[in-house]
Amino acid sequence: MRLFVAINFNNDTRSRLLVLCDELRGKSERGNFSTPENLHLTLAFLGECNDKQIAAAKSVLDAVRFEPFDAAVDCVGLFKRDGGDIWWAGLHECKPLSALQRDLSDKLAAVGFSLDRRRFSAHITLGREVATDATPWKIEPFGEMVTSIELMKSERVGGKLTYTAIYAIKMGSSK
Repeated sequence: MRLFVAINFNNDTRSRLLVLCDELRGKSERGNFSTPENLHLTLAFLGECNDKQIAAAKSVLDAVRFEPFDAAVDCVGLFKRDGGDIWWAGLHECKPLSALQRDLSDKLAAVGFSLDRRRFSAHITLGREVATDATPWKIEPFGEMVTSIELMKSERVGGKLTYTAIYAIKMGSSK
């Protein structure tokens, strides 16, 4: 299974992210835009995992402890790519989020996961392979209280990229 650890959002936050996605789509010549159910914030990408690795990832999630914190989206930006850019909604700097991501990554690495060690950039992908003349913009901040993280499976179902939660923790305890 292809796995990652993420923060998923409530319907209100997803609706507001979808408005940004639609705004970007309206300014673009082309792009592969995220569906509402796939809007999330990746904390760690694990890649293809076997049963032993899945069990290890669940154990790591069980060991992660965090207090609920506010996460606020405050801008739209991009990563430049040949063939079209990746556009995202960016989160305001948040020390508890950074600490959670760092702790999670350290614990995953300690049990053998090979993770991307680039500096964490808290973002929610709005679209890939986007061709537009638009420039990044600031928005009125919005967001929610983060109380859980989830182990997510990524797969193609009927040709559509689908993300499904297979395990979750809430405020440091299994649910």
